[in-house]
Amino acid sequence: MSEIVVTPTAKAKPRVERPKLYKVILLNDDYTPRDFVVSVLRGVFRMGEAEAERVMLTAHMRGVCVVAVYTRDVAETKATEATDAGRHHGYPLRFSTEPEE
Repeated sequence: MSEIVVTPTAKAKPRVERPKLYKVILLNDDYTPRDFVVSVLRGVFRMGEAEAERVMLTAHMRGVCVVAVYTRDVAETKATEATDAGRHHGYPLRFSTEPEE
């Protein structure tokens, strides 16, 4: 008898998932000046004047506002950088992160 060797022609491709995204959230407080919040949004998140004003006012009126969405490392880094900027100037400005649903 002759042996027949069959080799598969299809190769399995590994599935690559997109990284999970995280929201950076601005938390409102009654002590940090609005101009300072706008300057942090412009500096850390590279927003224009109008967009930074809109985000600041939304957080002021609703208590919180999503600033931007990034991968986890970038979101945590930016939230920490923005919070530290407030702390450095003696303000209780806070940013947090949470997974995007």
